[in-house]
Formats: sequence, structure tokens, C-alpha cells
Amino acid sequence: MKGVAVSWEMDRCGYAAHVGETATILVVDDEAGVRELLGDALRIAGYTTLLADGGTAALSAWRSEHVDLAIVDINMPDVDGFRVVETIRARDAATPILLLSARDAPADVARGLRAGADDYVRKPFSLEELLLRVAAILRRTGAPEEDHVLRCGPLTLDGERHEVTVGDEPLEMSATEFRLLEALLAKKDRVLTREQLLRDVWDITFETETSVLDTYISYLRKKVHRDGFAPITTVRGVGYKLVEPRA
Repeated sequence: MKGVAVSWEMDRCGYAAHVGETATILVVDDEAGVRELLGDALRIAGYTTLLADGGTAALSAWRSEHVDLAIVDINMPDVDGFRVVETIRARDAATPILLLSARDAPADVARGLRAGADDYVRKPFSLEELLLRVAAILRRTGAPEEDHVLRCGPLTLDGERHEVTVGDEPLEMSATEFRLLEALLAKKDRVLTREQLLRDVWDITFETETSVLDTYISYLRKKVHRDGFAPITTVRGVGYKLVEPRA
């Protein structure tokens, strides 16, 4: 089937029906075969599904139904996936969104994440990878925030209030940006490998080509770095480190 590598084993991947028994997932794809395959796979994994054949139908379903996660194709003839994400994010900052597309140019990935998507899966994809990412996103968004405050120079992150400030200035952070910054702050002055950050922030525990980490590091730097304060450093060939400024 176009755009999907149908190769997966439910038991081997560790999926269990109870994982998603209370989660409702909206699947948006104008290709009927992909849409129905995803719907069937998600239902077998224990999720409740809503299927939409385009952006207009997706937005209607989102407005009228409770949705815990949206899986949205980009290339659709009526309202494309980018516009769907932007419309949802204009009113809802919490519902996680996973973009699905054969468009894999860095500019397309960056545009989708900038619009507010939490993850980006390229076609052709395996159902194994997709279901793992769905489970990871739902685990992250369903987990309670820890009660703690982390600091680095003028930068403060309050986990209980879900607030970030530089000096007295509050910073707007998406859920993913917040988790990434929290991971870096929690291990300040220590190098975190790409694998560690992908696991801790996106719950990706298998090897895959992805630029999502580099994209979000760029977003954080644009928000946090200012007036000579630039704590997020690149350790070439390894990963990233958040450094406490020297007195």
C-alpha cells in the first residue's frame, strides 16, 4: 500500500489493548487505504478512533468530539495538514498532533513543527514505528508534571506551574519545548547524547533518522539566548549540554 510499510507484530512490539483504552485518536488522511489501515491498527491496539477524509472533516470532528491525539496527513485537497495544525493550535495548545507525510524536506518538517505539531513521521512508514510513537506521545502528555524548580543563570523553569522565565520575562513554550528544556536543565553542565534526549523527550528508543531534536534545539536557542546568555551548547558528534554561566 502506498505510503505504508505493513510489517509489524503486536506481541513483539509490546502493544497491549489497555494502553489506549481511554484514548481517542483522530486519523486524517484523504487516501482511504491508509486511513482505514491506521484506524484498524489503532483499534487493535486498544484505542478509540475517529476517521476523517480531509482537513474540513478533521476540524469538524475536533470541534465536536473529545480528541486525545490527532494524526494528520499534510497533502490533502481541501484544507492541508499545516492549516489543520495551525487552526487547532490557535484554540488548543494541549492536544498532541502527529504529522504524517511523504514530504520530508527539512523545510517541511520545520514548518510542521513550527505550526505546533509534536512529532513528524515520514511516509513510507512502518506501523510498528507509528504505534510506538503514538504510545510515547500519549504517555508523555498523560503524565503529571513534577513539582520542582530548575535554574541556570537568569533562566528558571517551574515544573509545577509549567512556566519558564529569563529574568523577569516569561517565555511562551510549547509542551515539547518545555520538556526538552527541562531535560537539559535537570542535568545541567552534563553532556546529553542525542539518543538520551530523543528517549527522554520523545520516548524514541529505536534508531531512526530524525531532525526533530535539532529543530527544537534551534527553537529553544531563539527563545532563551539573549544579551550574552547562551547556555545551550553543541557537543559535536555527541549531543547537547546546558552550561551554567561563570560568575
